[in-house]
This record gives sequence, structure tokens and C-alpha cells, in this order.
Amino acid sequence: MGEQNEARHTSQLTTALCLDLIARCRNARLPGERIRLSIGADHIGYVKPDLAAALEGFATETDTGLSIDPRNAPRFNEIAAALAPTFGFRIRREDFDVRSRTEGPVLAILDRGALPAFGVIGLGVHLNGYCRRPDGIHLWIAKRSATKKLDPGKYDNIVGGGISAGMTPRETLIKEAAEEAAIPEATLAHATEVSRIAYMMDRAEGLRRDLLVCYDVELPESFTPTPADGEVESFQLRPAAEILDLLAAGDLVKFNVNLVLIDFLLRHEILPDPGGTIATALAAQQPF
Repeated sequence: MGEQNEARHTSQLTTALCLDLIARCRNARLPGERIRLSIGADHIGYVKPDLAAALEGFATETDTGLSIDPRNAPRFNEIAAALAPTFGFRIRREDFDVRSRTEGPVLAILDRGALPAFGVIGLGVHLNGYCRRPDGIHLWIAKRSATKKLDPGKYDNIVGGGISAGMTPRETLIKEAAEEAAIPEATLAHATEVSRIAYMMDRAEGLRRDLLVCYDVELPESFTPTPADGEVESFQLRPAAEILDLLAAGDLVKFNVNLVLIDFLLRHEILPDPGGTIATALAAQQPF
């Protein structure tokens, strides 16, 4: 009886941990103080009042917020770059497609560094690279470089990256895998899209409205990823059962990677989820 109570207590603590990590990534309450931003009638984001005021002459006030004339949409990136020094966001010279919904038409482009300031949807890919051993599934974990601007030194997926303008998730996966971990394209032949995880989060850099396109790939036990572009400091192969300990150890994992790891552990039946409470919470935020 004591063992059953202890197991139940452990399961409750694990559930509470996962629910907390999910909730942290979904702390935005919109619109709140922010103002809806549209291109024509297509809603693309949210801006704070001071940034909204700075858009006077480029965006027009409407009954629902601010609207950019579609004819002026090609200037959106230029306007954002001019406002960056005043509003403290960094232009990263990497353009993203601007859409009102993830599968919708491209309405404009915007530098990646400006996405949170304007509350524009950002798309990214994350790869779970794992292998099977006699003692169970092992998962490759990356440690981010100490020079990364966001979440330096934290643990990450083996591969992750934003989907640049004009690229598909699969194309981005292949590109990022080669650049970050020296994974050949042929090794990704069996990589499978397994889930899409959305969240809306207030962070220091602004409003993150992100969709993570997640892939799994089973890697040969003989394969070892190699840091290739300086974004990753090192890689570790860990028993998947230990990932829960990593999540519980504090703020060691990049904020959104927590969601990807929870999803992986659920799908591979490593994370106990009596009643499906964690899975329900993870799926609660639908893709935009």
C-alpha cells in the first residue's frame, strides 16, 4: 500500500511539473494592453500602444485596431528596421513570412528579430534524435552556446531553428540539421513529422506567438552529432527516462523545448499521464 501511495504521489508531482512548464509558455492574455495589427482585413499580430503610435502614417486606425494597407505591406520590414533602435529589438538579417494563419498566404516579410515586437506568428522546426538500446530509448540533447542571445547555455533539442521566408519545414529541418549538428540529409530520410505545438508567451523580447513543427528520427547507435556552426556547445546522449529529472531540475532547458520534450516522452510512453491530463493541456492551444 505504501508503494502505491508513493507511486501516486510521484505521478501527481510529475503531472504538476509538466502542467506548470506548459502554462509558463502560455502566459499571454490577448489582446490585453496590446492593439490588434492587420494587413488589410487579415489579422497578423499585436503591438503595444507606444509602438502603435510610432506606426502612424503607415498603419491606419480601424474599429478593431490598426491596419496596414496591403499596397504598403512590402514596406513593413523596412519600417520595422527603422523602429528597432527606438524599441529595443535586434534586427537579425533573417526574414520570416508574415501570415494571418500558419497555412495562409504570405502577406509580407518581417525580420526574425522584429516578430515578438509585432506579435507576428513565428514558425520553427524541432528534431528529437533518439536511439534504442537494450535498456530503453536514449535521446540526444544539445547544450546551447554561451554566446546565444536567447537562453544561452541551456539544453535544447538536437536540432531546432526558425523557418525562414520561402522555406518549408522539411527544407528547414535539413538545413538546420547540417548546420547545427552535421547530420547528413540521408540520415533524415526517415525523419517523421509527429506533432505541431502552439503557444503564446510574453517574454522579455516581446510576444511569442509560435508554432513548433516537431520531428522524430531514430538514429543509428553509432552516430554522434557534431557541433558545426557554433550555436551548440556540445551534445549528450541521455536515457529518455532521465529527461524528466532534467525538466524538474529547474530552469535548465530552453523554455519552448520543454514542450517538445514533454510531447516526446508522452508519445513514447515514458511519461506517465493518468487520465491524459498532460496531453490535454499540451493540445489545448490550437495552431493559429
